[in-house]
Amino acid sequence: MFIPIGDDNSARQRLPIVTWALVAVNTYVWFLELSRGETFLASYAAIPYEITTGHDLLATKYLPIGGEYVPIQNGPGPSPIQLTLLTSMFMHGSWMHIIGNMVYLLIFGDQIEDRLGRVKFLLFYLLAGISAGLAQVWVAPFSPLPCVGASGAIAGVLGAYLILYPSNAIRVLFFRSIIHLPAFLVLGMWGFMQVAGHLGTPGEQGGVAYMAHIGGFITGLLTSVFLKLFSSGRSPRARGSRW
Repeated sequence: MFIPIGDDNSARQRLPIVTWALVAVNTYVWFLELSRGETFLASYAAIPYEITTGHDLLATKYLPIGGEYVPIQNGPGPSPIQLTLLTSMFMHGSWMHIIGNMVYLLIFGDQIEDRLGRVKFLLFYLLAGISAGLAQVWVAPFSPLPCVGASGAIAGVLGAYLILYPSNAIRVLFFRSIIHLPAFLVLGMWGFMQVAGHLGTPGEQGGVAYMAHIGGFITGLLTSVFLKLFSSGRSPRARGSRW
């Protein structure tokens, strides 16, 4: 498996302030989760059943996660409950979950922020995350399983990177070696693995919301194609700076 550890960002023109801020907010919320416990996590997670019905689940439920039944201690969430599509984007289920997501965001987010500009990048990031949550709701509209993580929004960043920087060199850890591969290969493989994971997961037993990853990735792809076409009439210098 290829594990990205860096990329060629020598063409970046400005500091990725929004990317750093998103990492900071995710980290702050993670430590908030550690101090407040699982009920806080479940309260602000995106639960398809709650989003579809508008009913806030409060009782503790035993749900199948990772092949075994795990107690989920639900609590009161935001009002309206559909706001969990936003709050869940800043919550994570484990140290590995948040570390992996933040590494990907730091590697790939700075280039997309540089290309889009800070405000547009933030709006794009939120759009990808919300679209990812809706994609998961679409495939399991009445599931009581809580979904958390920045993965869907970051998948949107990966989709945008694939369109905008397909040949950019990505440093990846391959077994014990560090090698350089083009972005289209690394991110194309990532996208393939998400589709394979979704098709190979029996029902809701896997514990990974693959469809959310796919939804965010497709949002990033389509948005980038549209914006690239929209900016095609600008001068080369303008296209090279931002949208």
